Amino acid sequence: MHPIQPTQSLSHRLAQVTTLFLKLGITAFGGPAAHIAMMHDETVRRRKWLSEQEFLDLVGATNLIPGPNSTEMAIHLGYLRAGWLGLIVGGLSFILPAMFMVMGLAWAYVQYGTTPQVEWLLCGVKPVVIAIIIQALWNLGQKAIKSRMLAAVGVMVLIAYFFGVNEIFLLFAGGLLTMMVTNWQRLRKQPMSFFLIPIFTAQKVLSLFTMASVPFSLPLLFFTFLKIGAVLYGSGYVLLAFLRADFVVRLGWLTDKQMIDAVAIGQVTPGPVFTAATFIGFILGGVPGALLATLGIFLPGFIFVAMVNPLIPQIRNSPWANSLLDGVNVASLGLMAAVTWQLGKSSLIDLLTVLVATISFVLIVRFKINSTWLILGGAIVGLGYAVLS
Repeated sequence: MHPIQPTQSLSHRLAQVTTLFLKLGITAFGGPAAHIAMMHDETVRRRKWLSEQEFLDLVGATNLIPGPNSTEMAIHLGYLRAGWLGLIVGGLSFILPAMFMVMGLAWAYVQYGTTPQVEWLLCGVKPVVIAIIIQALWNLGQKAIKSRMLAAVGVMVLIAYFFGVNEIFLLFAGGLLTMMVTNWQRLRKQPMSFFLIPIFTAQKVLSLFTMASVPFSLPLLFFTFLKIGAVLYGSGYVLLAFLRADFVVRLGWLTDKQMIDAVAIGQVTPGPVFTAATFIGFILGGVPGALLATLGIFLPGFIFVAMVNPLIPQIRNSPWANSLLDGVNVASLGLMAAVTWQLGKSSLIDLLTVLVATISFVLIVRFKINSTWLILGGAIVGLGYAVLS
């Protein structure tokens, strides 16, 4: 899919891209699905930059590559409107507002995060985050689990995660297994070892690469987030599985509490959920850490969009790509479910937090309350409890 060539000058089109995605970066609350819906309204209905079918093709393409879907949609749309410069400007305009907001909140967290008031504010927000994740898990599961075979893949990934199997291996194994079963007639002439040897070799390499805990360093912070950005499929909430596996379990740089705090604070801001990386980078390495973490996790998305955009017509019609994506998506949901269980144990610590999570879940499912208002409500409950205590 090539960039369109409207009559306006390149500078005018770049200004349009910048203005639109800065506005969305400041106002786009509610997660990737809400972000993409807002982009559809702005680019298809209002501005008529592309057709409905072209927009749907872009959505499909973002699901076939790793990275944050709504950010990659901004990059795709920027490219279609203003070429290669639009690709860069569109993505940056969508990312930067959230990055600066999260850096400011991270600074406040480092300065005041141990005071009782902030502790209780976060205790009020974190149960809401758990409810939002469960709701997202349910909605995504309804779309992703299309057969009993896919359900079985998701369950196997969930169980394997609790046995300590590498999450990247589980993603690719789930995708390849689904692709093999779905396309068995095409694959039956190939020996099984042709597919299994690369998988288990990859698992061995990943285990060797990630087993040992090491002291904090900025280069390792950057490359860890680069790795996550290059392999993470599915909802932004699947990011939790990778953050916990790398920064809590393997490297030992964060606690579970700090990780869920990062996600909770990220929920207070608009824009990509992946700006949780900005928060983690700041509390580990200050401003340099925040910038390197943000660059690391978002850079692969720019590269993948630049590579995939011209191939969208072929990808859309590929049975191999479709079945691989189905498997990767259900594997992502399995990881997401496992981490939600772990985070729930550390966030739902008493009757108040359980009650906040339950009420939030009912409000978001039954009454479709925007997650931003739920986060605000959780913060007020936490602060109110701190004042009354």
